Amino acid sequence: MKAVLGILIVTAGIILLEAPYLLERKLKKELCVFSILLIFGATISILMALGIQLPNPQDMITVVYKPLGDWIFGILQ
Repeated sequence: MKAVLGILIVTAGIILLEAPYLLERKLKKELCVFSILLIFGATISILMALGIQLPNPQDMITVVYKPLGDWIFGILQ
């Protein structure tokens, strides 16, 4: 629980540092992208801190490209 609290405090600190700068300069698109990435990162960090298993992107890439790699190696032998 301390890890989740720490993540939320750090996230709030990042918002307090970056959001006013973006709002002053009326960088709404950048603020939108910043918010989405920050929420995504904070969510993943909290899930990892709680010990929840997250899917590894490498596993999905392996499933997609392994048949293609096997086919190419089969042709080259």
